[in-house]
Amino acid sequence: MLRIMSFLEEATGKELVLPVTPAKFFWRHPNGIETVQLDQLGEINLPGGARMGDCTLEDVILPAQIYPFCVPGARAAPYEYLYDLEVWSDRGAKLRWIVSGTSVNASVMIEEITQGEQDGTNDLYLTIVMRQWKKPEVPVLSVSGGSAQTARDSQTGAASAKTYKVQAGDCLWSIAERYYGSGSQYKRLAAANPAIKNPNLIYPGQVLTIPAADDLPTAGPDSASVALADATASVWDPVAQSWTLK
Repeated sequence: MLRIMSFLEEATGKELVLPVTPAKFFWRHPNGIETVQLDQLGEINLPGGARMGDCTLEDVILPAQIYPFCVPGARAAPYEYLYDLEVWSDRGAKLRWIVSGTSVNASVMIEEITQGEQDGTNDLYLTIVMRQWKKPEVPVLSVSGGSAQTARDSQTGAASAKTYKVQAGDCLWSIAERYYGSGSQYKRLAAANPAIKNPNLIYPGQVLTIPAADDLPTAGPDSASVALADATASVWDPVAQSWTLK
């Protein structure tokens, strides 16, 4: 299945789908580890707290002409794509970076863009450096006798809480995984919240309805970019030695 890679600006809902899906991506999910030296025991490693993820996309092609391997709907306008990306970078825009058909739905900012041409076709080649972002939050101390655990229904596995307030860094996949044990239920969770028009785009502060697992409605239709990815297949042509889209 052809992956569709897109950026969504959370403040405006504007979406930019990369016209050519990069050949590879690697999202780094680090955690801090603290090494402590103890007398007579030597070194021990302790959890040092969560750290922000990051990704560098290399060889991102913004084509000056439409090739067979372009994503359907792509435009032969490389500098229009570049303009939007640079404006987002300059403004420090809070974006969702989404890779269709995967669990990648990360809150990011664009730290750096390197651009240039290399083969006389006027195609632009970019390297995009992204870093995860999270809204700073003041820690809340629990009251004596309180618990951070969410009670769960013993039969359905769903949390007994009927609502959930979206936090910075949340996505529907992670919320569904938390309450139903499987992120794949995120489309059904979206269907249970009619205010969500795009399952890939939720906002901090939104209050979601969390029904019991047995009460989850049927998933609604896919968003445009996911539907496009599902409907598109990439086929290798051994004669032409190239990939074509079907």
